[in-house]
Amino acid sequence: MATIIAWTQETWNPTTGCSRVSEGCRHCYAERLSLKFGWSKKPWTKGNEKENLVLHPERLNKPRSFKSGTKVFVNSMSDLFHPMIPDSYVAEVFSVMNDLPNITFQILTKRPERAATWPRLFYTGNIWQGASIENRKSLTRLETLKQCPAQVRFLSLEPLLEDLGPLDLSGIHWVIVGGESGPGFRPMPHVWARAIRDQCVSQGVPFFFKQSAAFRTEMGTSLEEENGSRWIWNQYPGSLTSPQRVKIAA
Repeated sequence: MATIIAWTQETWNPTTGCSRVSEGCRHCYAERLSLKFGWSKKPWTKGNEKENLVLHPERLNKPRSFKSGTKVFVNSMSDLFHPMIPDSYVAEVFSVMNDLPNITFQILTKRPERAATWPRLFYTGNIWQGASIENRKSLTRLETLKQCPAQVRFLSLEPLLEDLGPLDLSGIHWVIVGGESGPGFRPMPHVWARAIRDQCVSQGVPFFFKQSAAFRTEMGTSLEEENGSRWIWNQYPGSLTSPQRVKIAA
């Protein structure tokens, strides 16, 4: 289905449900929606994962209806590399993606250790593998992601919960930054995002600023500079387009 997520165009959920693995999961939008609409009956704790995580083989062929050139976020409501998803089913998902070289598939995981050991032959240029990182404790996922054989590797630093400090972005092809959204969202000072942006620029890595921390998702999509000016940063892998300044009404 079409999505409001700024860095993609469609979502595809061959599985739904998950279990919390780190601090970034505390206010998970996917869990909140699943409980609200009855897609999951219980909170996404590890003890409930067998009940909450559901395979949807009837959805496997959905991407075949997408137009050529479409960007597709895989498992926006789950994690393809969750340990409860059998290797055989993950292989079916990859088989579909490999059959559609004109579609770009964007996979995000908080479990990059499984992605890093996935068979190399499954990765083609249209399959982008990303890792979610929210704080310094989860930065171990960065080095693990670098071991993944995907041709495009990216970071989603969302929800960004603290200043991450120096980052070695060698082997990374894209960085997304965003604040937390939803009830009880935690703040994200733009100085944290600017520090990441500056490192991306100095290391030649495309940078995408997704959103500020806010109650609603996709709010405050421009990055505020120290002088108060605001800029849209919507770069993608292989494209270092210039940021666009936002005109602020007097």
